[in-house]
Amino acid sequence: MQNRNSYNKIEDFLSDESFQKWVKGNDDPLNWSEWTVENPYRAKLVEEARLWIIGMKVEQTPLTNQETQKALQKVWKKIGRSNEELPFRAIWHHTWFRTAAAVFVVGLATFLYYANLSSPQNTTITYQELVKSDLNGLIEQTNNSDKPQLITLSDASSVLLQPNSKLSYPKIFTGNERKVYLSGEGFFEISKDPNRAFYVYANETVTKVYGTSFRVIAYANQPNVEVLVRTGKVKVSSNQNIRNATLEEVMLLPNQAARFVRKEQLFEKILDITQDKPLLAATNTMEQLSFDFKDIPVHQIFKTLEQGYLITIDFPEDKLKECYLTTSLSDVPLPEKLKIICESLGSNSRYEMNGNYIKIISNGCK
Repeated sequence: MQNRNSYNKIEDFLSDESFQKWVKGNDDPLNWSEWTVENPYRAKLVEEARLWIIGMKVEQTPLTNQETQKALQKVWKKIGRSNEELPFRAIWHHTWFRTAAAVFVVGLATFLYYANLSSPQNTTITYQELVKSDLNGLIEQTNNSDKPQLITLSDASSVLLQPNSKLSYPKIFTGNERKVYLSGEGFFEISKDPNRAFYVYANETVTKVYGTSFRVIAYANQPNVEVLVRTGKVKVSSNQNIRNATLEEVMLLPNQAARFVRKEQLFEKILDITQDKPLLAATNTMEQLSFDFKDIPVHQIFKTLEQGYLITIDFPEDKLKECYLTTSLSDVPLPEKLKIICESLGSNSRYEMNGNYIKIISNGCK
């Protein structure tokens, strides 16, 4: 039997003997009751499976023709044959048919009930629910200012968090995955690590990367969730907790985007961001700047970084005025950009980072 924490469909529960015993007789040695309420999406799935088991164990008690006809007429009405005289009245006298009809009615009621619960207006996964489901201790950063806020993660990845946005992340990434949770908007530059994929959970979507730069826009009060790729390649899919969402995965390359339409629970793939006016408006200086430099003064490179990240870089301009650099900094996070620049200046150069303020310590490139 597989670990019940991995159950994600009704069949998993129906085939679990301990779950069946709990439903049928309140025999609960595995604490199904407590386990169920730990997660709201798990609770909905458990309740649906429970109703199916209850429906399947309907006792073969005599049903009157009037009761059976009334139940079946309700079923036919649901499928467009209301008020129509039902054929084959003789078979109603068979116990097996009456039991099957009762089970079918229970099943249909269950389906209609949960179809209503799973309608688009009820399927939005909130940031709070995502964070609560993560058992690791997380740090939450909230940007209540009117300017983007730079966050550096333990793996040297960086996130430019926009105003009115939140990001939750572990102090140190452990294991073979790196996960963060976003509410609002952030521009991500992920440190490359082929052995540990990086995941951004944002409401109904999950973005998986190994090392690239992209923007995620996932405000709770907006109709869509959007992912825009600047460099590298990402895979966007719907969160597995969204039961009626499409299970497709959307692969994105540079200058492409995915839009998850909440109302329809579907993905739209945009092959060219510049041809989509709403997405084009969502980009800012970061996507428009080039970080490929050829024989460019270092002080000008620092100015470009300031412009792109909306940060302050304090550097000894008089000592660096004769320093030039040729390099590509397009597909690396900000800490890696600064490291490459300092290493090119020589062993006497280093940087210190404190939020949006960066200090360059150097004696020049001579």
